[in-house]
Amino acid sequence: MSLPQIRDRSQSLEKNDKGVHVVEESEVDSLISDSSFNVFKDPVVAEHYRQVYEKSQYECRHLFDPDFSWDEQEEKKITRKNDWYVTLWALIMFIALDFDRSNISQALSDNMLGDLNLTTNDYNTGSTINLVCFLSAELPSQLISKKIGPDIWVPMQLVLWSVVSIFQSTISTKAGFFVTRALLGLFQGGFICDVCLWLSYFYTSKELPLRMGIFYIANPLTTVLSSLLSLGLLKIRTDTIKHGWRWLFIIEGVMTLVVGFASFFKMPASSVQTKTWFRKKGWYTDREEKILVNKVLRDDPAKGDLNNRQPVTIKELFKALLDYDMAWIYICRLLVDIGTSPVSSYLTLLLKHMGYSTSATNALAIPYNALIIFNLVLSTYISQKYNFVAYIVASIPAWAIITLFPLRFWPNAQTDKWGTWVLLTIVLGYAPSWPLTITWCSANSNSVRNRTVSAAVVNMFSQAAGIISANIYRADDAPKYHTGNTILIIIAFVSLVQVLCARQWFIYRNKQKDAAWNKMTKQEQEEYIKNSPDRGNKRLDFRFSY
Repeated sequence: MSLPQIRDRSQSLEKNDKGVHVVEESEVDSLISDSSFNVFKDPVVAEHYRQVYEKSQYECRHLFDPDFSWDEQEEKKITRKNDWYVTLWALIMFIALDFDRSNISQALSDNMLGDLNLTTNDYNTGSTINLVCFLSAELPSQLISKKIGPDIWVPMQLVLWSVVSIFQSTISTKAGFFVTRALLGLFQGGFICDVCLWLSYFYTSKELPLRMGIFYIANPLTTVLSSLLSLGLLKIRTDTIKHGWRWLFIIEGVMTLVVGFASFFKMPASSVQTKTWFRKKGWYTDREEKILVNKVLRDDPAKGDLNNRQPVTIKELFKALLDYDMAWIYICRLLVDIGTSPVSSYLTLLLKHMGYSTSATNALAIPYNALIIFNLVLSTYISQKYNFVAYIVASIPAWAIITLFPLRFWPNAQTDKWGTWVLLTIVLGYAPSWPLTITWCSANSNSVRNRTVSAAVVNMFSQAAGIISANIYRADDAPKYHTGNTILIIIAFVSLVQVLCARQWFIYRNKQKDAAWNKMTKQEQEEYIKNSPDRGNKRLDFRFSY
């Protein structure tokens, strides 16, 4: 939403039955958070975006209506429908991804490395290969999704990686291990940003953080579910397939394959395309469709500047990639995601080394994931309610610093196995940055093109963090990994400083824009709105979120 437009134009545009309603400077923030505020009551703004939507052939443009109104109860009913149909299925698909991405942790507890004659360094190499391929696929996947639509591409991804996951049960060599890790990364890369972009079609910027938090619950929730399933699956032995970890890959792969085929029927291309031959009534009434479209556009008019089958050009791609403002968030994601990631990756190996059984090892991974689920919901709710995302992101490296120090200097790591487990649970229990940084990118993009690219790039930086993390714990540093934990503490300090600097950068950039905008006359401002070549977050009538 254009903050200068609210400040400078609302006095003449916001009218009630008694005449002109004067909006004071102190009311700006409350107006921004008020879903009833209509930026399109400015006829200059409304006409500008009407032309933008026609030019882009935006699929919802026929429902755009600057004068349309609705009540709060209608809006809440639509949001509940979105939560049931959109967010829930996005969560189920993400759980499917995580089953096939992270079930290797349970396989490790069943002596998978020993059965394949692999070392922990080989495991690190496999993780690195997987993440490099995942990273490499992020941007191409997002561009394919933008061309053919996430409703087609995402289900295809699910089916492809599920087949690879099933074939993991057949590997018997180091080469086979590396190849399957590579293929999983290639087919899974881009899924997260593809689904995040799809989610943004149905929610406003205020509603999205909590839904993203629910979406990202998939990571810890899958670990809990997979750990519980592994208690039974890892005990399966037959004459044909003699290792439990092979059955784990088969059964969980088949489960996610079913989700993949179902996704072809569960993902509409947009909010106005929910009626099909197999869903004749659709999700919404005609009025609800119109409410949803106008609600989303009033929150962020730029969401209609590209239709859902329109690809990003090479020129637009490079322009978005070189966006120096978004780079601050990308670096935040890189540093914050390193965090305590090596501790998480090595948890089952650490617990096995301390003498826990296979079943106990998998069960003991459940409590820290339950903590993550609680903290994810809490942090995204706070972000949605109070809108200070940078401070919440900064709390993540602060938590890492506080908890990694005792882990680094814990003298009884091998003798006091319960004390060590409690400490590891606390270290890993804080909410990660995933939903916060991706919604931060979405809020600061101000165009579908930028949002498409930034969603992919921020996840690429996350995978880069994973590549770095996969090589911090080394075999010659085992079993206490003192050097590795020292490196993590240093990175956490740097990360904390960088997040706070990012916040100050966005404050500085908003002040710059304020100064330039306020120098213009009202006529110059109108001319800028209609004809300026500035795009996305570089427009003077856009303000960054922090």
